[in-house]
Amino acid sequence: MVAPELTRSRIGRILGLFAVLVVFLSGCGGATTADAGGGPSPIRVALDWTPNTNHTGLFVAQQRGWFRDAGLDVQFLPYSGTSPDTLVSSGAAEFGISFQDSFSVSKAAGADITSVMAILQHWASEIAVRADRTDINSPKDLDGKVYGGFGGPGEEAKMRAVIRNAGGRGEFDTVVLGTSAYEALYAGKVDFAEPFVAWEGIEAQLRGQPLTTFAYADYGFPDAYSVLLIGNGPWLAEHPQQARAFVQATQRGYQFGADDPSAAGRLLMDANPGAFTEPELVERSQQMLSQRYLRDASGRVGTQTLAQWAGFSGFLYDAGILADSAGKPLTTRPDFATWFTDEYLAAP
Repeated sequence: MVAPELTRSRIGRILGLFAVLVVFLSGCGGATTADAGGGPSPIRVALDWTPNTNHTGLFVAQQRGWFRDAGLDVQFLPYSGTSPDTLVSSGAAEFGISFQDSFSVSKAAGADITSVMAILQHWASEIAVRADRTDINSPKDLDGKVYGGFGGPGEEAKMRAVIRNAGGRGEFDTVVLGTSAYEALYAGKVDFAEPFVAWEGIEAQLRGQPLTTFAYADYGFPDAYSVLLIGNGPWLAEHPQQARAFVQATQRGYQFGADDPSAAGRLLMDANPGAFTEPELVERSQQMLSQRYLRDASGRVGTQTLAQWAGFSGFLYDAGILADSAGKPLTTRPDFATWFTDEYLAAP
């Protein structure tokens, strides 16, 4: 499906791409309420990867006509190698799919983005080893092992913290492999990696190579919103009604995915013919997201809390990972309450 959050967003290139796009788009202006023909201006949504179950709610809202019913012209921008954080901040998209870790790095560097909805309420990636590794029964056993990583800021710090919390030293070697890390893990060329359990974890089972996984929060590491819907700050301020209509239609789509995962998975596949060669993977993934990730403790979809934002993003700040636009570590703790809002969500 996708590489873990920071890599999927190519955070190592965020600052350079952000600067280039700001210069390029500075004369283009923001989106207006209506286009030249009098219809609604398109609302562009930057996807973070090829369509997958992290996007189901968007495609459900499209397929069910909920965007159209709200008077919106919603267009999905296919992933092109530029992070949605950069595209949304620069005005090349009004909304995008992001992640708390990549968002935090982008926001600290000056990206004008706001999280308007938590798509997944918890970490959906976990530390994984091959299930036949009887020598690895806890993250503490990863000391001295080889990690197949993605090169994202904060990635190794997270792994070290989990290993230390489990009683280890947090000492391991890293090879940056991107999505090739999964094949390297299956082949025994690396000892552990960081897959999405609701996709690569299921995929590994289907191919007869099951994984043993360790959830970060089980070892005292802060939980995080694995997947977010983010918006362009100025556009949100200038178009509150359209923003609310779009977010609520999207929230309705993800609520449908939580309540009827089988039907939602079919709508995702219908919207993307030929994109999924294993319907069972989509079905099982959507079921897992419904059971474990889409709803908050009260059963609602989309909500966010300051405690969860301050927990993990605060860890990134404390670790010296959050840097300004010049690449210098922040010296003042951000006001995380300004990084997100639930104001566009439907009332409970």
